[in-house]
Amino acid sequence: MTLAKKILEGTARRADKGRLGETSLPQFGETSLPLFGEAFLPRRSFALLLITMLLGPACFAQGEPVSWQLLTGAAVDSSGVFLHAVLNKPTSTVPLLRLAPAPRWGQTNFLTRQQVIELARRDFPALDTTNWTGPEQIRLERRSRQLLDFQLVDLLTAALQKQYNMGGGELDLRLVHPWTAVVVPEEQLDLRLTELPGAGLLPTTTIGFEIWTGKEYVGAWRIGVQAKLWRETPVARSPLSRGQLVRDADIALERRDVLARHEAYINLANAESLELSENIQPGQPILQHCVRARPIVRRGQVVDAIYQEGSLRITLKVETLDDGALGQMIRVRNPRTHRDLVAKVQNEQTVFIAL
Repeated sequence: MTLAKKILEGTARRADKGRLGETSLPQFGETSLPLFGEAFLPRRSFALLLITMLLGPACFAQGEPVSWQLLTGAAVDSSGVFLHAVLNKPTSTVPLLRLAPAPRWGQTNFLTRQQVIELARRDFPALDTTNWTGPEQIRLERRSRQLLDFQLVDLLTAALQKQYNMGGGELDLRLVHPWTAVVVPEEQLDLRLTELPGAGLLPTTTIGFEIWTGKEYVGAWRIGVQAKLWRETPVARSPLSRGQLVRDADIALERRDVLARHEAYINLANAESLELSENIQPGQPILQHCVRARPIVRRGQVVDAIYQEGSLRITLKVETLDDGALGQMIRVRNPRTHRDLVAKVQNEQTVFIAL
């Protein structure tokens, strides 16, 4: 026999004895059960407490009428209209009942008291609604809040960082014009970019976007922003000379806005074999055009040039007219004919002639 059944039978016997004038305490089954609350509550109160815990508010459906007051209006979220949301000061005895879908964003719905009663009894037939008070009609709308400027900036920043590869940089956005707060649902918002500059994110630009919550459209806007992308960038701390190895140069990382420049900065982690291709002054950033792969042949050097076609192989001495890194195409000159040719650097002493 289950505990709930024992409690119900004991309570029934207690009611029968009460009608006969008896005062003996209820017995649960063949013997009394040593329940945890007997020492603190009278058995009548303790039995009612246990029944409430096990069976919920339905156990009072046949008892005294429940007095609940309906509100004149209620604000709900997209999950729906629940019974406790349309009651004034609902207690813990109110069952969790979803009465109807929530109004769509920007719309207002109405429920009459009779509709609320019918909807509640649809899922909870035993619910007592005879002692309900309040207006004959309830106004229903979506729960809302204001979207302030700093909240919009946070949403825009997250969307732009997702759209563009920021390379670990920190995006800093500021609105060009003051933002007038707008009313949005008091729920999770999703900002979707609809208009972006074709050249990528610029220091000053106009951005179009829409705001959604779940599958519901909230609105669309266009707004001007000023953007900065802060990143640790390599900067010369002292004068650097052309031909100097990057790994040996006096270079430090500084936090700078990289959106103002359209050229990429070098990555010091991949600069082991690079050298400077020009002189650089202190405070000047080290950009991609400032470095090159370290040449393994130098201009004016005499190397072996190889020309091969099928089984034919010709080797001759040539003078290099350019510096050249491994695999790079450079100009060379035949000192006998003074003819200039193009060759690919193979190693420190050899190039392959391409005709």
